[in-house]
Amino acid sequence: MNCGLDVWSTDYRRKTRRSQKMFERSSKLHVNGISHNIRYFEPYPFVTRSASAQHLFDVDNNRYTDYWMGHWSLILGHRPDVVQAALKKQIELGWMYGTLNEQTLGLSAMIAEAVPVAERIRYVTSGTEAVMYAARLARGTTGRNIIVKVDGGWHGYTSDLLKSVNWPFDVPESTGVINDDAIVSIPYNDVSGAISILDEYKDDLAGVLVEPILAGGGCILAEPDYMRAIQETVHGHGGLLILDEIVTGFRLGYGCMYSQMDLDPDIVTLGKVVGGGMPIGVICGKVDVMERANTSRMDRKSRCYVGGGTFSANPASMTAGHATLQVLKENQDIYDKINRMGDNARSDATRILDEMCSVTGAGSLFMTHFSGGGQKPISDAIAASQCNTRQLYHYHMYLMGKEGIFFLPGKLGAVSASHTDADIRHLKSATEKFVAEVATR
Repeated sequence: MNCGLDVWSTDYRRKTRRSQKMFERSSKLHVNGISHNIRYFEPYPFVTRSASAQHLFDVDNNRYTDYWMGHWSLILGHRPDVVQAALKKQIELGWMYGTLNEQTLGLSAMIAEAVPVAERIRYVTSGTEAVMYAARLARGTTGRNIIVKVDGGWHGYTSDLLKSVNWPFDVPESTGVINDDAIVSIPYNDVSGAISILDEYKDDLAGVLVEPILAGGGCILAEPDYMRAIQETVHGHGGLLILDEIVTGFRLGYGCMYSQMDLDPDIVTLGKVVGGGMPIGVICGKVDVMERANTSRMDRKSRCYVGGGTFSANPASMTAGHATLQVLKENQDIYDKINRMGDNARSDATRILDEMCSVTGAGSLFMTHFSGGGQKPISDAIAASQCNTRQLYHYHMYLMGKEGIFFLPGKLGAVSASHTDADIRHLKSATEKFVAEVATR
């Protein structure tokens, strides 16, 4: 079980020689050869040439069944016909206006109908920007400073929230980060531990930012009682509840997870699925909070500036998002399909990996954790970080090199509407082969 990475990457290296050469070129042009930290993996990332449905194709003509799916954003798969047709039509009209456009109205109407808290909406071009502005709105609305997040919560690279993402949580994530004292972290799925910290900062508590599924921290579902306790406490202290549904929004069902948990958030951030594969970030919330960003009504002393950005609400992103949500709205049996396949992937991994592994996730999202010594409960990012993450890396490298199955090594997987039951069966058989090979080493 402790074989070096080279053992597992031999097949991968052999079949990705052109990618290796191109990555060497990329490393001379880009920091670490990539433009998003998590896209780097050992020994080097392959270079994608094209994508279609549930498949990626690299420059060495290898085909991979993809479970990374564009950072989990491509719920319909790569370049689905309906989105491609809508984008082609829009591009003939223009893809960047820099003005209010009709396409924005269409997407916003769909979001507002499906997400009741979306009484007002503002678009940006990434999830990072969305949560950055959500934190600013919480501070601007309450006149307080402290934003609370959870251990292992990932909300992008903004200096406002880059804290306690990776274990050990008391070690800074980066140099150059300011305002560190205004970010406080609480344990996930630990009601008493979280409330004691919230109580400690109650006089300056602007808001709590939490995910219904701790995605980057291990694909861990929040316990409903925990979420409701957090909401009751933060509202009792006069702060705002901010739900980061950038991963979960429109992923497990048509709308947001908060309604399933009987929550009443003040702000919800969206992204990924609602962009249809194009750049997007969404801040939506209650009118009295969101109107703080209204520069027509608020002067500089009272307003909360939420600027958007040059490419915010561009017609291409709005068109792709609208086309995607339209398909999901009209064909909600898609959720039955992908959630069932996600259930099967989790149950297969649990049975096959047995004592080596614990499995987390919900709906179409799933992740394996090599916990060792029995299937230990993984309820927070600390438990996830204590698993054998290197063995997970080896498992994913084996799948890539031997079986043509792609997970971004070490990350969770997502099923799309383009995946089939045969794909899940292939993942199952590939996992069985991995276990058999491990047993011989």
